[in-house]
Formats: sequence, structure tokens, C-alpha cells
Amino acid sequence: MPFGTVKRNYLRFKRFGFFTYCIYVYRCIIRYRIKDFNTFQLFFDSKIGLELGGPSGAFTEKGFAPVYPIAKQIDNCNFSSQTLWEGTIRKENGFVFNPQKAPGNQYIAEAGELHFLQDASYDFVISSHCIEHLANPLKGLSEWKRVLKTDGFLLLVVPHKDGTFDHLRSVTTLEHLIRDFQQNTPESDLTHLDEILQCHDYAEEEMSQKDFRERGQRNLESRCLHHHVFDVRASIDMVNVAGFQIHKVESFMPFHIVILAQKKPDQTPIDNAPFRENAQNKFWKSPFPSDNRVPT
Repeated sequence: MPFGTVKRNYLRFKRFGFFTYCIYVYRCIIRYRIKDFNTFQLFFDSKIGLELGGPSGAFTEKGFAPVYPIAKQIDNCNFSSQTLWEGTIRKENGFVFNPQKAPGNQYIAEAGELHFLQDASYDFVISSHCIEHLANPLKGLSEWKRVLKTDGFLLLVVPHKDGTFDHLRSVTTLEHLIRDFQQNTPESDLTHLDEILQCHDYAEEEMSQKDFRERGQRNLESRCLHHHVFDVRASIDMVNVAGFQIHKVESFMPFHIVILAQKKPDQTPIDNAPFRENAQNKFWKSPFPSDNRVPT
């Protein structure tokens, strides 16, 4: 729940300032839908897709990107049959994305190791607040791109550092993400653990530092660590280097970055330069303070 304790909200008020904190509270209370959703819902309407992680409230009828109600079928992939978020996941039950439709297939596998799925087998791929839990995000995106049909769409939701317990950490550089991809960094990697333990805002976490450390050391089981930290620019750069054509970027409180991108035909150039400019252009504006600071 985004509100939490009085202490946590006081600390957020100090961190954001009065105006931005009011936006934060408003977005926590008021149902929101990403801008222009009706114009691109045809990319999901009556189509077959794959979700990594989830199920996510973002994609429900009341969510900010309601894909579940309009898709024909959505399959799902989770890293384990037992997660802290979903409890026990039974493959034989399928993936219930919409109670009024037949369940999709439920897969248990790493998000970056989808070898059991054929190339170009899905019209769309969706994922919300999953990619930060991957030790190798570009490997994940390369697999998600592989299973997409040509001209298929990726709808990616990434947590913005300013609105989470990561706000004291530095944004992960693109060079670091590329290095993880080139070195085929495995999901067992704990490279970031010391940094996380040092910079994690424990006021945002309802557990002791000792318990947090112990859980982090068992991250291959729990997957609770955020290996990587994103702002809007870092998210755009990651999707760009993965080879997707970006069509939409939107960020909003309390901690969401939404990117809609497309897999283009091989040898077709992509141009994401307009989205890689500063936050005050017409393609995206951010309510998060760190996105609007002038680089020094």
C-alpha cells in the first residue's frame, strides 16, 4: 500500500515538498488511466500476449493500463511456483487474467530464459515492476523481443527511484546494463547487495535491517532486491538499446514510468532521439524531482 505509516508519509513530505507530495497523495487515491490509452488499446484488443511477473493491478479494469479486460489471451511467466507476492502458483490452474475468459498458460521460468517459447509467438508483452528485479534486464528484454511478433508491442512499467525506497541510490548507468548483458550476469548475482544495504531507505521497509540483509542474501529464492535503479531517462535508454521503437513515455506518482514500444522488422532503423531529450519537451514530462534537475 503506498501510504504506510505516518512516519513514512512525513519523510515523503520532506523529500518531495508540499506541491509534489500533494500530487503523490492524489495519485494514491484517485483512479488514474494513462493518457491516450484508448488510442492504442487496439494493439491489445482481442490479441494474445505474455506477461512477465504479475498478475498486476496496473493491467486490471481499474488499473492505469487496463489490458486484461480487452485481451483475448494472456500467458504468464513467474520465476518460481512459490513467491512472496502470489504465494503458491500452480501451472495446471493456468493464468487467470480475466475471470470472464479462459485462463492463459502459466509458465515457471526466468524472465530472461524463455527458450521453451517460439520466436514471434505473441502480439504483445506486458510487465509491471518486474524488470528491476532482474539481474540482467537487457537479457530479459532481448527474450521478450524475440517472442514478440514483428510490429508487436511491449508495455513496460518501471518503478521510479524517487517514489520508492531506492531514492537514495544512484541510477544504474546504461554501461552497467550493457556489461551485465555482455557478461551474461546470472540471477544469482549479488553485486549490488552492499550498495542496497547501505543506501536502502529502511523507513520505507516494514522490516529490520537484519531481516532485510538476510532476505537479500537469499535473493535467488525471494527476488525482493531491486538490482537496478531507474529514472525516466535510464528507462528510455534501456529500451532504446534493446532495439525497440518507443511510441509513448509517461511517468506519474506515486512511482510509475510507463513505456509503450514496438518491435520493428529486422534492418528497420529506429529513432528514439525525441524521447531521449530533456524532460520538458513535448514527448514526456516528469513529476519526479530528479528528472527535472539540471545536470552538473
